[in-house]
Amino acid sequence: MDLYALLGVTRSASASEVERAYRRLARRYHPGINPGDRVAAQMYRQVHEAYLVLGDADRRREYDRGATSGSSDAPPVAFEGFDFSAPADGPLAATFSELFADVFQQAAREAVTPTRGADLTVTLPLSFADAVQGGDLPLSISRRDRCAACRGQGFRERPVAACPACAGEGVRRWARGHMVFTKTCEACGGRGRSVREGCVRCHGVGVAPRTEVVTLHVPPGLESGSRIAVPGRGDAGALGGPAGDLYVTVEVEPHRYFTRQGADLHLALPVALHEAAFGGVVTVPGLDGAVRVRIPPGTSSGATLVVRGRGGLKPGRAERGDLVVTTQIVLPVTLDARSRDLVREFAALNTEDVRAALFGSS
Repeated sequence: MDLYALLGVTRSASASEVERAYRRLARRYHPGINPGDRVAAQMYRQVHEAYLVLGDADRRREYDRGATSGSSDAPPVAFEGFDFSAPADGPLAATFSELFADVFQQAAREAVTPTRGADLTVTLPLSFADAVQGGDLPLSISRRDRCAACRGQGFRERPVAACPACAGEGVRRWARGHMVFTKTCEACGGRGRSVREGCVRCHGVGVAPRTEVVTLHVPPGLESGSRIAVPGRGDAGALGGPAGDLYVTVEVEPHRYFTRQGADLHLALPVALHEAAFGGVVTVPGLDGAVRVRIPPGTSSGATLVVRGRGGLKPGRAERGDLVVTTQIVLPVTLDARSRDLVREFAALNTEDVRAALFGSS
């Protein structure tokens, strides 16, 4: 039996390549993975026997001399004190935990590696005035913050006379054949005199849920769909990792009177017939108080009146937009007899054809 072929490596394979091949095959055929499978058990035994030879430098050299001695069938190699008939699950066999130690250790490293916290996205209903003028607003959010019980470490250290897992040495040892392996004790992290116990409050991840109020700076001129980023106010990172960011998407609520275009506010202004005819000064609402608007005599419906500097703040600038007023002449719904007589008299005195321009030459 060619032990190199059995492990799937070349004769020039390094010791680490031989061990990797052995571990890969041993995992595949280990009885703990294939309970009751006789073929897998036989394969595991053969792989184990091959590694006991090729995994030891002296035995490997002896095997190579026998395999290349010129005989087509290399004689069996005798190794003093070595029993190939020993069952693969005997004292010379690698244990299940040893075979998968690197897998478990990698998973453990990944589990305890500090990781960045998740970003949070929330939607904020924003009043029309706040969207136009901006300002600092309180915002209540639910996020995962650093656990106060363990200070974000995910564990607490409990002093002991000696770590029970490694007897206070800080390392654990195990033998495979004639080879002895060591690794840092996971129970005490190599300290030997203290053990880590997972935090019961955060279940070992170093963060716990909480609700808090943050101050959100709202710049002026936001529209629905605008997004505000707040760095570092997302979920706290696990095991001391950096926090994620908070992203706030705003939904601007409509106003009863106003619409806007950029920093300019627009208002439809009802105007009585006599106000349109004679003009006057009327008071209209503004975002920051009442505003007086002058109506010129003879104002028609649809006329635009502009009040400078009474709109919203311009983004990034100290100046403000304008208040743009569009007139809408409102006629009385009902007229008494006296009012009807006055309107007829008015019509008789004003005979100008107001539609003459519709039929003029183009």
